[in-house]
Amino acid sequence: MSDVTPGATSRRVLLTTAGAVGAGALLAACGSESPTATPSNAAPGAGASTGATPAGAGGGAVLAKTADIPVGGGVIFKEEGVVVTQPTEGQFKGFSNICTHMQCPVSSVESGKIKCQCHFSEFAIADGAVLSPPAPRPLEEKAIKVENGEIRLA
Repeated sequence: MSDVTPGATSRRVLLTTAGAVGAGALLAACGSESPTATPSNAAPGAGASTGATPAGAGGGAVLAKTADIPVGGGVIFKEEGVVVTQPTEGQFKGFSNICTHMQCPVSSVESGKIKCQCHFSEFAIADGAVLSPPAPRPLEEKAIKVENGEIRLA
């Protein structure tokens, strides 16, 4: 004779399944995309592509005009997978928009930092270095080209 009452197995299976689904949703949220972040001091329209050119026509896609990237800040280009920063006047840097901790997209650029909202890692806008863990490594550098007031993927 069993110690389990009729229907107890069904409830146990239901609760276990519900717990697994909830855990899966939580993990999926860690890798979900966030909207393109535009710092409050960025020019109107910054944070989105300004157009594209064919790959062989003078470089990659035009990301922005240099005036669209605030000094001491930056703009995340979600679709292109890049964060463009301007640490000092006239110096532009490109980094991957994917955090090195759990591969979440970074969420904002503010106060000289590239921030990930998933687990609160922070990176320096000048070199992508980790300022606040849990990220284990700096952001990957992305090659960009600055010509004629435009920033393109290199």
